[in-house]
Amino acid sequence: MKKLLATLTACLLLAALGSLHAAEAQKSNIVIFLADDLGYGDLGCYGHPIIQTPNLDAFAKQGTRFTQLYSASAVCSPSRSAILTGRTPYRNGVFNWIPEGSEFHLRTSEIALPRLLKEQGYATCHVGKWHLNGHFNEPTQPQPNEHGYDWWMATQNNADPSHENPKNFVRNGKPVGELKGYSAPLIVDEATNWLKEHRDKSKPFLLSVWTHEPHYPIKAAPEFKAKYPDLSDDVQREHHANVTQLDHAFGKLMRTLDELKLTDNTVVFFTSDNGPEGDGIKSPGRGSTGGLRGRKRAVYEGGIRVPGIIRWPGETQPGTTSEMPVIGSDIFVTAVGIAGAKLPADRVLDGGNLLAAIKGQAVERSRPLYWRCSLAPGPLKMAMRISDWKILADEKLTQFEIYDLKSDPQEKTELSAAQPAKLAEMKTALEKLNTEIETEGPDWWKKGEQGEKKPDKKKKKQAE
Repeated sequence: MKKLLATLTACLLLAALGSLHAAEAQKSNIVIFLADDLGYGDLGCYGHPIIQTPNLDAFAKQGTRFTQLYSASAVCSPSRSAILTGRTPYRNGVFNWIPEGSEFHLRTSEIALPRLLKEQGYATCHVGKWHLNGHFNEPTQPQPNEHGYDWWMATQNNADPSHENPKNFVRNGKPVGELKGYSAPLIVDEATNWLKEHRDKSKPFLLSVWTHEPHYPIKAAPEFKAKYPDLSDDVQREHHANVTQLDHAFGKLMRTLDELKLTDNTVVFFTSDNGPEGDGIKSPGRGSTGGLRGRKRAVYEGGIRVPGIIRWPGETQPGTTSEMPVIGSDIFVTAVGIAGAKLPADRVLDGGNLLAAIKGQAVERSRPLYWRCSLAPGPLKMAMRISDWKILADEKLTQFEIYDLKSDPQEKTELSAAQPAKLAEMKTALEKLNTEIETEGPDWWKKGEQGEKKPDKKKKKQAE
């Protein structure tokens, strides 16, 4: 009798374990593909007349393309921190770009997306740029694994010396040495290798693919430069080819999902960390804002409005467009919901679930959209959006501009004099929100722009 009971108990346990694995297998996989310095107008599906992006154009036809998706900052590190935490950067502590050696980092007191999903049975992997600490691959600050990634291959910031044959990647704590090839295809190869050889295939997965393209200093493979024979400007050709190289890498990853029969059960987010570098005309950085005002580092639309596409077979309708305003921090909240995890209840989350937007509904969020970038040119370094109204301000909250983005997305007509009541309303809301954010977040921003260790001017210019 005892043997029979033991056998029945064992069978029940095995059945329960099998059911658990089956439930995990049914959870949707999640891919977050993040470009670096890709402008709102840099893709064919966003209207660029020259740059060839066939894979992303096809991807947009398979899902929902957002026309008002924002990065959470006008520079890189803060945008990344918001994607992983659902919290605006000044709240989570990563308020500006992080140079090598800086004391600033994404703290483990923040609950990062891979950590939450790992607790839900997800396998987790990060490949590409990290840029969420200054002490990269050192025990003095948290590394990707300490935020929940099982497998990671990353750089602290840019690929060195450029996208060609980078030599500064680290895999799971061990320097890799020089890699032959170009950054975006190389990190997609790593992602593919993980998907095929290293992940636990009994689990759903979270895969973060954060490219360096098209952040300067760039290098594009000859095969992609050959696609632009009519461009006489070598800098422009290199940039456009670099975006096509990014598109090629994205296409490789999508084909891998197809090959492994993962496409139908995988949600893929594609976006960028901020607007394009340079002036778009002469300086390095030939990306397009699609006619929006401002560029990288600016809190005008061109610095923060970026491409954004989501594909989730069975949930997103192919070839649709959403005009609802959404932001990078929404990815965290959305992914947590998709995974069936619970949102942290002990902290403010600025993000909302953007799946409402693909159904034509406004995204519910506890706080307005908010941006702050101390590197912004000119005095206006802070912005907030409520409905179609946007206010810009200096950091002392003494200078203001307001715009109606519905009628004026290019921010050509400043309305503070014409709309004094709206200005007063937006000022009050911004002052309240900014005070709350500064009170909650660490006061690292009071110590300087990037941290205690200051890079020399040449390195700073390249790193930004």
